Amino acid sequence: MKYIYAIILAMVLTACSTSGEKQTDEKADEMDHSTHMAESKEQPKSKSPMQTAMANVGKNHVHIEYHSPSKRGRQIFGGLVAYGEVWVTGAHNATSIRFSKDVEIGGVKIPEGKYALFTIPGENEWTVIINKNWDQHLVDEYNEDEDLVRLTVTPKILEEPVESLTYEVIAEDDNTGAVVISWDDVRVSFTIQNA
Repeated sequence: MKYIYAIILAMVLTACSTSGEKQTDEKADEMDHSTHMAESKEQPKSKSPMQTAMANVGKNHVHIEYHSPSKRGRQIFGGLVAYGEVWVTGAHNATSIRFSKDVEIGGVKIPEGKYALFTIPGENEWTVIINKNWDQHLVDEYNEDEDLVRLTVTPKILEEPVESLTYEVIAEDDNTGAVVISWDDVRVSFTIQNA
């Protein structure tokens, strides 16, 4: 009888130790998996990170989303960004601009909504474009027929270069604001008015 109890006790102890090892292995696997998942979520930092610029112009919320490339020692205008060609005015996807109320740009009324903002840089003048199709990759799908506004503006030369493309929305009063685009040694801006 003692012999049977000894066998049962040995079997129970073996089962417990195997179960403990199995649980330890499972916990180790879970830790390895969670560590791997955390590592896989860490993406390399984009050289053109997503940025936003926004402000309220009176009761109108103006919101811009863009990817901001950096100069990194390169010649920007007339080099990386060609003169005379439609530019996404950022990187990756089209820069988007959203108005919570109707606005007027260059004498053209634009209904509240979300739009693409493109430019055509030039040495002495730029063209600012507001386009209906905000969901575009670069200028791959750009269609001039979908332009709502084409506005000519004069670039200003900056004394201090701006390393990363930067947008600002500046409220001038309850009805008027400005969108300012700065990069390298160039700044351009255009006026928006609440309709």
